[in-house]
Amino acid sequence: MSLPYTTEKQFAISAVRRACLLTSSVFNKLVKNETLVKGDKSPVTVGDYSAQAVISSMLHRAFPNDSIVGEEDAADLRADSGASLRNRIVELANEALTAELGIGDIAEWGIGPGSEQNADELLDAIDRGNYEGGRSGRMWTIDPIDGTKGFLRGEQYAVCLALIVDAQVQVGVLGCPNLPLNLSKPDGDKGCLFVAVRGQGAQQMKLTGADPTPLTMPPYTPSTFSFLESVEAAHSSHSTTSRISAILGLTQSPIRMDSQAKYGCLARGDGGAYMRMPTGVGYKEKIWDHATGSLLVTESGGIITDSRGRPLDFGLGRTLGENYGVIATVKDAHEKLLSAVQQVVKQEQKQVTEKSKA
Repeated sequence: MSLPYTTEKQFAISAVRRACLLTSSVFNKLVKNETLVKGDKSPVTVGDYSAQAVISSMLHRAFPNDSIVGEEDAADLRADSGASLRNRIVELANEALTAELGIGDIAEWGIGPGSEQNADELLDAIDRGNYEGGRSGRMWTIDPIDGTKGFLRGEQYAVCLALIVDAQVQVGVLGCPNLPLNLSKPDGDKGCLFVAVRGQGAQQMKLTGADPTPLTMPPYTPSTFSFLESVEAAHSSHSTTSRISAILGLTQSPIRMDSQAKYGCLARGDGGAYMRMPTGVGYKEKIWDHATGSLLVTESGGIITDSRGRPLDFGLGRTLGENYGVIATVKDAHEKLLSAVQQVVKQEQKQVTEKSKA
C-alpha cells in the first residue's frame, strides 16, 4: 500500500525542478548577458511568468480539478503592448516543458520532447493561479521566484510549490538553484531541492532528484544558535532580531539570505531559528511565502507559529490574515524564543507610544 500523497510529491519535485532550470536559464540569458539599469526587474518578471506557466500547465494535466493560488496573472501579457514579453515567456516556458524527461518525470504531465504549447495555452495556465483560497478543498500555491533581489544578484532565491488540503499544508517542495548542498562549503556543489510530506518527514536532494537525505533539526545549543534572516531590513526588522539575541544571550552572528531558502537551511540545521518580524503596520504575509517552509520545519522536528504563539492559518484566502510575524525554530527553543520576542515587541510598542506622546 502506497503512502498518502506519493504522486503529488513526485509531481511537485518534477515541476519545481523544471521551473528551477527555467529560472537559471533566465538568469544566464537575461541577467548575466544584458546590461540592467538599476532597479530593472524585467528578468524577474520574465522568470515569474514563465515558471508559473510551466508549473500551472503541468498541474492542469496532472490534477485538473485542483485549484491554484499563484502570484501572477496574464492580463498585461494579453495586451498588444505585452507582445515582446509574451513571446519571450512562451519561448522560455516551452524550453522547460520540452526538456528531456528526468528522474520521476511522467510524460502525461505535459512534459518532454514534443510538449510545446501555444501562447494562449500558456497565458491560460498563468491565469489559473487566480483562485482566492479558502478553508476547504485542494489547492496548490506557487511562488515562481521568491527572493527577487537575491535572484538578480545571482545569490539565493527559491521556487516554491505546496499542496494545501482543507487549510493544512500536506506537500511542499522548495527549489534553491544557487544554494550549496553544504553551507560550510560555499564553493562546493550547488542546487538543492527540499521536500516534505505531512507525517513522512523532510528530505534534501540534488536538483536532479538524486541523493535524497533525511533532514532533522539539531537540538537547541545557545553557544552555536544563530538566526536566519532576510538580507533586506525592509523585509524583517534586523534591530528586533538583535534585541532578541541579547535577551537570549546569543553570540553568533545572523545568517542573512533572501527567500524561503532560509526555511531549507533551518530544516537541515544551518542556524537555529528563522524569524520574520513585520516592519510596517498592516502588512499581511502571503500564503505562498510560507506554505512550503512551514511544512519543512515541522517535518524536520521544529515548530512554526506567529509571534503570538498561534499556528499559521492557511485557510483564510491568499494571506495569513491576522497572523503577526513568523517564528520557526527547533522544538526545545520555541518557548524561550517566543517569550523573548514578546518581551521585545512590548518594549518597541512602548517606545512608539512614548514617541507619539512627546
